Amino acid sequence: MIDGGEVVRKLALNMARYSGLAPLARPLIGGIGAILMLHHVTADPEKPFGANRHLNIAPDFLDAVIADMKASGYIFVSMDEAVERIRRGGSGGLFAALTADDAYRDNLTEALPVLEKHAAPLTIYVAPALIDGTADLWWDVIDDIGASGCTLELKRPGGVQKLDCSQPDALPRLYDHLTQDVAEEEQRAVVRGFAAVAGVDAGEAGRKTLMNWSEIRSIAENPLVSIGAHTVNHYNLKRLSVESARREMNDVVSRLKSEIGAAPRHLAYPYGYVSAVGPREVDLAREAGYLSAVTTRHGVLRAAHADHLLALPRISVNGRYQRLAHIRTMLSGITTPLANRGKMLVTV
Repeated sequence: MIDGGEVVRKLALNMARYSGLAPLARPLIGGIGAILMLHHVTADPEKPFGANRHLNIAPDFLDAVIADMKASGYIFVSMDEAVERIRRGGSGGLFAALTADDAYRDNLTEALPVLEKHAAPLTIYVAPALIDGTADLWWDVIDDIGASGCTLELKRPGGVQKLDCSQPDALPRLYDHLTQDVAEEEQRAVVRGFAAVAGVDAGEAGRKTLMNWSEIRSIAENPLVSIGAHTVNHYNLKRLSVESARREMNDVVSRLKSEIGAAPRHLAYPYGYVSAVGPREVDLAREAGYLSAVTTRHGVLRAAHADHLLALPRISVNGRYQRLAHIRTMLSGITTPLANRGKMLVTV
């Protein structure tokens, strides 16, 4: 999905890489480990030229990243063990935890064989409504709407505005409208209305690319895989009332326990950036009893994260960074303060 923060991270990454500072920084500011964030892992992306193509990485690249990190001394652990290692201040050496958001089917068909090769654990964060089809992968749907070239009517605070989807800036404008002008609980209906105008099946993206419950139960049986919570509907929690946000974080526990037989211990905040999660959401995650919660804030882990287990940063391994040199630079810790206004300890 569209994320302006990626631009900042890419700039910081290139500055660090070309300056040659990253290898020198690793022993000083590299932290105790990292949580890696994945989405799609596939050699054959559904939309190789779509707006969300950066969410794809190739299985061969994941293989190379894990092998390179292991050669550099990283031990791959589950999120349960990652929490224990953070609490111990990183004793036991460098560690990494792999996480994947949204439960894409290729996590089962293409990522899992790579993980099994390396005996590398994975936590998959599931939003039940996306799996049921009662919520849509709207960021993929608007990609299809934009490709249709149709004209939409946006109901904005200042009145109705027409949006020509054939224009280069149409998709960012549509994204901004849906995330700023439209309430979270109304988003699906609005997107489905636009999809009808464009002749797009709004449910197709989820059916094609997400695992169904049978597949989730199957992958959950693998000893390397644990299922975490991604709330019920994948709403931007910060845009909800406190009661609605609380329900999103609490109800997903019973839903997942009902479907897979185990309650999730770990949470990923949907979207995870500044405008989607803050101190209120962290307090609600604590109240719900989660052992850990991850954001999409860019950063390595530090011993001080023992006091911030419900606001952990991650390193995004995505299509924009499919070079080992990029991953090594991010793991060095040098991009953490560059991407976070000088902050070394990244929380909320």
